[in-house]
Amino acid sequence: MSSAQRTVTQLLLAWREGDRSALDRLMPLVYEELRRLAGHYMRGERTGHTLQTTALVNEAYLRLVDHKNIQWQNRAHFFAVAAQAMRRVLVDHARSRGYAKRGGSAHRVTFDEGALISQGQDPDLLALDEALSRLTAIDPRKAQIVELRYFGGLSVEETAEVVNVSAVTVMREWNKSKAWLFRELSPETSDDA
Repeated sequence: MSSAQRTVTQLLLAWREGDRSALDRLMPLVYEELRRLAGHYMRGERTGHTLQTTALVNEAYLRLVDHKNIQWQNRAHFFAVAAQAMRRVLVDHARSRGYAKRGGSAHRVTFDEGALISQGQDPDLLALDEALSRLTAIDPRKAQIVELRYFGGLSVEETAEVVNVSAVTVMREWNKSKAWLFRELSPETSDDA
């Protein structure tokens, strides 16, 4: 762990213990990474989206400081929770804009990691959110791994640390989860094919 990572972890632990000044010292250290995460999210949104990267960071920040009972473990845990907060902001924003359940006027794409990286597109956020809710009901740990890896941008090792399993387990569950989500998000095939 680098000294910057240790500093972030120490400030998170101090904040958890009630030191409000730790939060003031923490935010400048994590702000650029939060902007990177928000930028990742916003690149996948439709053109002309009314929410900007800075607004997404600010909304997520407000949600993070409202969490009074989070037992921060470390830097990876913080960014996982921040990614989840950003996802919730975008889902709430999409729902408030009145988009239909399965995509509305949004362009629907599948959860194919290669296509996501090459095209720079994310699947429809509401459809993915619904699929993740179904996965959570079936296997909460797999859903958490997807959230940490896909939304949080955490490495396999960071995800393993947060979930408290081995890196091999993370890779196995990540691959199974991607396959499950791909099936869930793929358009239904017709029976008369």
